[in-house]
Amino acid sequence: MTTDPDTALVLRDEILAEARRQGEEIVSRAKQDAEASLAAAAAEADMVGRERLDQAHAEAARRSETILATVSVETGRLQAERIETLLESVHVEARHRLSAREGLEYREALITLASYAISRMTGEAFVLRISETDRSFLGEGLAGDIARRTGRQAEAIAVSYEPDFTGGGVVVENAEGRQMWDNRLEKRLDRMWPELRRRIAAKASFVPKTESGEDGP
Repeated sequence: MTTDPDTALVLRDEILAEARRQGEEIVSRAKQDAEASLAAAAAEADMVGRERLDQAHAEAARRSETILATVSVETGRLQAERIETLLESVHVEARHRLSAREGLEYREALITLASYAISRMTGEAFVLRISETDRSFLGEGLAGDIARRTGRQAEAIAVSYEPDFTGGGVVVENAEGRQMWDNRLEKRLDRMWPELRRRIAAKASFVPKTESGEDGP
């Protein structure tokens, strides 16, 4: 069997045309797939970028809150330290002034301190221990003045000026030596200081003011 040359050429051209058509379809689908892949990749990258941006914002907010909290705590600590330093300076100054009898009618103060202690102790007779260095400040008649203040006989009050007695004020003992009231100035300040400290802080608006009972003289 023989083939017409023209027929062979037509068949070849058709085969080549089909091959080109199929190739173009393959290339076209490849381009479409590539474009879809690129679009998907871009969308994913954009999503990842937004997530990372959100994470960065969240982390920045968290750090900001942490820093603000730290600043608040540190500010409170520094303020508390400053207040404590100021209050302690008041305490030291008060002790210094008491030690120097500064701004104090000392004889009257000592009579008040001794009378306050005696009025709260049991017994009929009492001994007042006072520093020898205070003798010149107090003068004569101290025992009688205290006795009259407490409604007792002068003989019930004995005054003992002692060289080794430290601090101003008085220590009161009953005659039997079973009771003792230390009303030296600095000792009394130390006992009263927690309440005085609170009142000073409240007066200076360091802390809120609250009701409080009064201490004795």
